[in-house]
Amino acid sequence: MDLSTEDFIAIRNMIHERTGMHFGENKIYYFKKRLQKRMEENHLQKVSEYIKHLKFFDRDNREFQELINLITINETYFFREFSQLEIFAEVCLPEVLEKKRAKGDRNLRIFSAACSSGEEPYTLAIIVREMLEDFHNWNVIVKGVDIDENVLIQAQRGIYDSRSVKDVPPPYLQKYFSNPSAGRFMVNSEIKNMVVLEHLNLMERRALRNERHYDFIFCRNMLIYFDEFSRKQLVEKFYAMLNKGSYIFLGHAESLSRISTAFKIKRMNGHLMYQA
Repeated sequence: MDLSTEDFIAIRNMIHERTGMHFGENKIYYFKKRLQKRMEENHLQKVSEYIKHLKFFDRDNREFQELINLITINETYFFREFSQLEIFAEVCLPEVLEKKRAKGDRNLRIFSAACSSGEEPYTLAIIVREMLEDFHNWNVIVKGVDIDENVLIQAQRGIYDSRSVKDVPPPYLQKYFSNPSAGRFMVNSEIKNMVVLEHLNLMERRALRNERHYDFIFCRNMLIYFDEFSRKQLVEKFYAMLNKGSYIFLGHAESLSRISTAFKIKRMNGHLMYQA
């Protein structure tokens, strides 16, 4: 299969228009392998035929979703970027909880964007369960969303291999996971019941319209896949979702400095924290 630069740009632009994700021309080989798989599934010989199929015959967006499932990168594991999670657990979470207790508010809402196969939202649920001594007096929701349907199916199962749990502290592994078979680890129902999972394209116009009153948003290592305009749009949506004084967490290589001036910047243990 030949993938010309022209055809690659046509597909890349279609993906950008619908999802906000941007891929440089250095990704042409990466795309080629995945396009070939989808073209074989649809019995198409030419990339131009596949583009036509996406534009005119994929009325329910089913094929476009299958393509997105293939090209999104889902590298994650439990307790990823542990030092940042320590700041969440020991500094930011207690601060937010103290303010809520003072107001008599017992609702805690956390949003995990691009949650992939679920390791991040389940990690956050474990941390909250450990840190909240009066947990049963609180209504805690950790919402995880992703554009890839396949990884969300994995997240709903809540079963992982040893690589995914390699950084889970041993007491937590024993307390919050069962071991259904050799080398397999299942998140227990106590943690799974704290997490809501949803298929969502964050760049759809109405996608986050009804998402409000969050105390934390985790958007780690996701903004790097968007162009500058899409980043600004998304960060504006995130800001509207957050309560006053709440926090957004980014990946260690990401920054809001050129995207938004709406957040207060705080430096904590070598990390930059952004507060609404």
